Amino acid sequence: MSAAVSSRLPVFPWDKLAPYKSTAAAHPDGIVDLSVGTPVDPVPDLIQQALVAAADSPGYPTVWGTAELRDALTGWVERRLGAISVAHENVLPVVGSKELVAWLPTQLGLGAGDKVAYPRLAYPTYEVGARLCGAEPVVYDDPTELDPAGLKLIWLNSPSNPTGRVLSKDELTRIVAWAREHDVLVFSDECYLELGWDAEPVSVLHPDVCGGTYEGIVAVHSLSKRSNLAGYRAAFIAGDAAVLAELLLIRKHGGMMTPAPVQAATVAALGDDTHVAEQRTRYADRRAALRAALEAHGFRIEHSEASLYLWATRDEPCWETVAYLAELGILVAPGDFYGPAGDRFVRVAFTATDERVEAAVKRLS
Repeated sequence: MSAAVSSRLPVFPWDKLAPYKSTAAAHPDGIVDLSVGTPVDPVPDLIQQALVAAADSPGYPTVWGTAELRDALTGWVERRLGAISVAHENVLPVVGSKELVAWLPTQLGLGAGDKVAYPRLAYPTYEVGARLCGAEPVVYDDPTELDPAGLKLIWLNSPSNPTGRVLSKDELTRIVAWAREHDVLVFSDECYLELGWDAEPVSVLHPDVCGGTYEGIVAVHSLSKRSNLAGYRAAFIAGDAAVLAELLLIRKHGGMMTPAPVQAATVAALGDDTHVAEQRTRYADRRAALRAALEAHGFRIEHSEASLYLWATRDEPCWETVAYLAELGILVAPGDFYGPAGDRFVRVAFTATDERVEAAVKRLS
């Protein structure tokens, strides 16, 4: 029997956090879990209603989605991202963004001898996707400094998970131009784009970045954070029509279909800005409270100008910080989950309820 595919992969990082979770859970007032960053607020009523109204869906959905969904996707990409001339061929729904990230290199036909690049501090699934197909994972500080030989795919992530760093319009423009010059495909993970605080994130699909053409670029978007739909697995990609056409063919064979009720819910979610603004306000308040409490407690916050996390340090090994906060009943993610360069930071999510955030602030005071 050949070696198990799982042998190519790193240890699932969250398993390492279990003993610290037990410590935090033993706090008399219970755990404040700021580690994973999962939404906790209700799914907005209009989205729930759209899901329920489409519940009688006995037939198979299509991988490309309904015409109504594609209209919603193209309309949102133009309205929110400033993209121009976005056709149905430029959009494709996916079953949550994580499966897309993990399986994209495989679906692109990459393998041994190919390189997949991603930021030095990054969401671990970029590396996992490369390893699943046997490609070589490569980290970067600036992708334009990479050797383009064998480089097939660059992942951008702005706003960044875990650091919250935002790439400027000029940086994005320079990276896209370099990638096109060297015939390297760019996938830009923009799942936190609507959660800019101290900066205004820009999409690679903006004409100032891409010149009004989507050749060689694709943006990844999710409704998990903006609309509290992590449980719905609602996401999509937009950009290069030729790349999306190839992925559509492959995903049809693979049966990678967004459920019909989720497609209907996505249409409702993308058509309403009010719930997004309300959720932003909740997160802004929690962010401000946690940031002030952490800084008063001696932490330093770096980057964190966008996304749902504070990138915090006490200038000590990250696991010491995790253990220290666990004794206060607060669970956070160690920075080395996102690469060795994060080994003196922790990622603090502000996705807990107001009550739990208040509890964390009290414990830090």
